[in-house]
Amino acid sequence: MDIYGEKVNRLIGELGRLPGIGGKTAQRLAFHIINMPEEQVESLSAAITDAKKNIRYCKSCYTITDQELCPVCASPKRNHKLIMVVETPRDLAAYERVGQYQGVYHVLNGVINPAMGIGTGDIRLKELILRLEREDVEELIIATNSSVEGEATAMYISKLVKPSGIKVTRIASGVPVGGDLECIDEVTLLRALEGRTLL
Repeated sequence: MDIYGEKVNRLIGELGRLPGIGGKTAQRLAFHIINMPEEQVESLSAAITDAKKNIRYCKSCYTITDQELCPVCASPKRNHKLIMVVETPRDLAAYERVGQYQGVYHVLNGVINPAMGIGTGDIRLKELILRLEREDVEELIIATNSSVEGEATAMYISKLVKPSGIKVTRIASGVPVGGDLECIDEVTLLRALEGRTLL
């Protein structure tokens, strides 16, 4: 039954296409937008349109940016001999929030996943290898997720890069703060054990 009319239903439908937005959330967002002052709605609309038209990939690390180089790659204060490989721009942002890493990044924009039809040519592996040939890199930190696909991608990158003599490391993963050991899977426990450090 049509309760709101075509224009409201269209707005709810479009918002519902966004990832993680269900029907109720789409409806709540639609009502919020309808009740916003017109200048705020125009500002939101302009920001979405501007982002879509002007956001691109950084020509060095392939994160999203509105410049030729992202702020991390453009910074002379960063250690450009240290590259951390991550899956997505969101992963890069997570490490930046920690505020301790001073190197640069390479964003794969995916992982190898044959079940989904994603092969080595579908992510930014070729660009990583070309970058390692061009730049003076001392260490490559692989920070893909601990999923089956993330692990397979990490192993593939390691096999590609190790013959070049560049040091290849993998981030440690293990027991989360506040986690009970009995509730943690065996792979995570093993990674925690292997990644142990001196006290």
